[in-house]
Amino acid sequence: MMTKIRRALISVTDKSGVVEFAEDLAAFGVEILSTGGTARVMRQGGVTVKDVAEFTGFPEMLDGRVKTLHPRVHAGILFRRDDPGHVAQMEEHGLEPIDLVAVNLYAFEDTVKKEGCTLEEAIENIDIGGPTLLRASAKNYASMTVIVDPADYKPVLDEMKVSGGSTSRKTRLALAKKVYALTSHYDASITLYLADK
Repeated sequence: MMTKIRRALISVTDKSGVVEFAEDLAAFGVEILSTGGTARVMRQGGVTVKDVAEFTGFPEMLDGRVKTLHPRVHAGILFRRDDPGHVAQMEEHGLEPIDLVAVNLYAFEDTVKKEGCTLEEAIENIDIGGPTLLRASAKNYASMTVIVDPADYKPVLDEMKVSGGSTSRKTRLALAKKVYALTSHYDASITLYLADK
């Protein structure tokens, strides 16, 4: 089953290739949502970006701890496109779909390797919104394309080029598997770090 990508949320720590990726998505008519530094980099590269705060109608807050944790974002990711009840609820509440999420996480392991890293600094580098977006997107891989690795930008774009802007279920499942491998490793590294604190 092919799923057309019309709206993408991109919020990445590793910004390599992100401008080119967003430009190519925009060429397919995809609306780009983003936050903070990623939005700034893409705008500087000439990409039209809508801030997540504008999409949700709610400002980023608590020193950036709350940006994407909002029903407009997560309903847009998690609703089942093949479930009439879900579709009706989306319409009832004026919610819009998000079809692609590209996120990578705060570099927790790199942070805690730094000499003199404090517990407080480590805690501030535990990503919350990123894993939440990734896990929600991977859970709904039947409809969602989720990217955690910039190396996957090109294969996704290549598939979109031959399919008129869509991705296959096979591709979406392969990408979802990468999400759970990453979030499992990420949580394990936090657990290991905190074990002797």
